[in-house]
Amino acid sequence: MNFIKKNKRAMQLLLLFFATSSFIVLRNQKPTLYIIGDSTVRNTNRPQCGWGEMIGSFFDTTQISISNQAMAGRSTRTFIKEKRWEKVLSTLQQGDFVIMQFGHNEGSKPDTSRNGYRGVLRGTGDDSVSLTWKDSSIEVVHSYGWYLRKFIREAKEKGATPIICSMIPRNQWTDGKVRLANKDFGKWAKEVAESEGVAFVDLNTITAEKYNVLGETEVAKLFYKDHTHTNEDGAKINAASVVEGLKLLSGLPLINYLLN
Repeated sequence: MNFIKKNKRAMQLLLLFFATSSFIVLRNQKPTLYIIGDSTVRNTNRPQCGWGEMIGSFFDTTQISISNQAMAGRSTRTFIKEKRWEKVLSTLQQGDFVIMQFGHNEGSKPDTSRNGYRGVLRGTGDDSVSLTWKDSSIEVVHSYGWYLRKFIREAKEKGATPIICSMIPRNQWTDGKVRLANKDFGKWAKEVAESEGVAFVDLNTITAEKYNVLGETEVAKLFYKDHTHTNEDGAKINAASVVEGLKLLSGLPLINYLLN
């Protein structure tokens, strides 16, 4: 009887040890901020640079990890088609965050041509089109909003917090003001965020207001070779704009990991 009591006590202590150890591991595990998007978010073609490469300086990376999974040339459609989103989902966990910014590569009509490879249907509807490729495979192409909703819903299923950003403004001007993307992709991104009940950062407007203050000559210095891709200085401005937008979102847990 004493033998049973002693061993029972030992088992209880052993179970308590494992339970306590598991709690400590879970408690000390840092959440991860995943960033997905295109070359304006991550760009290895220096001196071009994406804002996702600069945003880490605004966070306490001893408390949260940053994983920039954006890839140049990708649209919402091809980010999924090439299984890049699947890769993110494979490690995404409860308590993580996903910031997404797409729109620069979606504009072409979706077809089987080189130009149409990245294109999506315009808007946020549930309409679709079927494409038949040379190998006889069939691809169903959806709208910009459909793909954003897929990112959002699957991130939520993992227990993560999705956040949508409108695309950064291009270095394009009309009557002395930067052109906004508030009638197409920026508008649709906001509509999806509102309908899905997730956070929205109007990156397009926040940065455009800064550009308008700087003026065309100074803003031109923030881009390299074209009107879309920023250099490091431009990427820092956009990263700061993302953070400004995050701070406007009351109750968003991600802001607790900001340095200031």
